[in-house]
Amino acid sequence: MRSQLRSELDDLTRRLIDQAIEARTNAHAPYSGFAVGAAVRSANGRVYSGCNIEISSYGLTMCAERVALFAARAEGGAQKLEAIAVIGPQIENTAIWPCGACRQVIWDLAPEASIYTATPDGRIECRTCADLLPDPFGAAQLSVHRDSLAFNETSDQDETGEDT
Repeated sequence: MRSQLRSELDDLTRRLIDQAIEARTNAHAPYSGFAVGAAVRSANGRVYSGCNIEISSYGLTMCAERVALFAARAEGGAQKLEAIAVIGPQIENTAIWPCGACRQVIWDLAPEASIYTATPDGRIECRTCADLLPDPFGAAQLSVHRDSLAFNETSDQDETGEDT
């Protein structure tokens, strides 16, 4: 994990954080009041933003990170995503990091991306996807599973080998 002052960041990263801050103003968080904004930058410099959207049936709620990542994918810009900024409420001395579901989505769509957030004292923290999701589940596990399916598939036979 790296921690820097905002002034120590390059212009692209400062702009990415600013876009996440701006996206946060569009958050729909009437139940929790926990407004979050996110911005994702592709290798070609294009930025896609998102905010959290709470729904009264909480399971339908969407986090800002996923909104931004899905927007990048939907608009064809997700070939190589290099940075993500996540800005949420300032709570004590902690930064706001993606939830577990968002960490998995980041792993699948932007595993090489640097993930930035701000601390209440104004420092910017940066982590890698591997920092946030060690030992991830991903394509490698699915290919092993797919290969094992071919081994386990049988005809409609019971345990004795008789057709059922």
